Amino acid sequence: MTSKKLFNLSKKVIVITGAAGFLGQIYSDAIIKQGGFPIMLDINYNSLKQFKNKNIDKCDIFKCDITNEKNVKKISKEIIRKYKNIDALINNAANNPKVESKKQKNFTRLEDFSLEEWNKDIAVNLTGSFLTTKYFGSLISKNKKGGVIINISSDLSLIAPDQRIYSKKSDDPINQIVKPITYSVTKSGINGLTRYTSTYWNKENVRCNSLCIGGVENNQDKEFLKKVSERIPMGRLAKPNEYIGTLIWMLSDSSTYLNGSFVVVDGGRTAW
Repeated sequence: MTSKKLFNLSKKVIVITGAAGFLGQIYSDAIIKQGGFPIMLDINYNSLKQFKNKNIDKCDIFKCDITNEKNVKKISKEIIRKYKNIDALINNAANNPKVESKKQKNFTRLEDFSLEEWNKDIAVNLTGSFLTTKYFGSLISKNKKGGVIINISSDLSLIAPDQRIYSKKSDDPINQIVKPITYSVTKSGINGLTRYTSTYWNKENVRCNSLCIGGVENNQDKEFLKKVSERIPMGRLAKPNEYIGTLIWMLSDSSTYLNGSFVVVDGGRTAW
């Protein structure tokens, strides 16, 4: 098989959650360019419509709250009725709490992190991925040739956040801003979901893998960029398009023996 065919996603119907977000739109655009048909789910329907207006007949969009089981179930039925089959699922949706103060209170520190914030992040990052896997994964398992589930994880599922990159010289140690606990916990949970799912529908040839990505350049504070770059062997964060090659490979027929794996693309950060 030629390399062109190996990486071709022609006629593949691919559901992607959190599709209205920064990387979600980049992933969807890459799928379209490889011949695939992304079905984009997000609670932010206006952003989805803007993307679809630029890609008429090349994608479909659904407003979906992935934390609501009835909503996920309903959308899954609508999609399978309309498209007959689903070839892949990308669990991309996630809360990633900003590292900043709220109302002059440092909510990021473990001592101050509220149960409300914890529950919100767990609901989106873990429960949402469980629900989409439950319904869309089940549909994928009914395909004659199976399919693929990719869980978008993080380098912070493998290492602890280095809180020094968020610190400010002007703050005392008690008030230093930190990366909130939920991102590490939920992304580690995503990897557990990957391992479980990779062996669950194995007879149905449903493969499941985690794509553990690092940070992405997106107009961050210069001081932060300098600190985090010093902790990455390649000396920088990723460009927005530097994950799509790996994602396409994981979705395509060129990775048919990849299952239960954590594919790390982080510029070497976890190697240190």
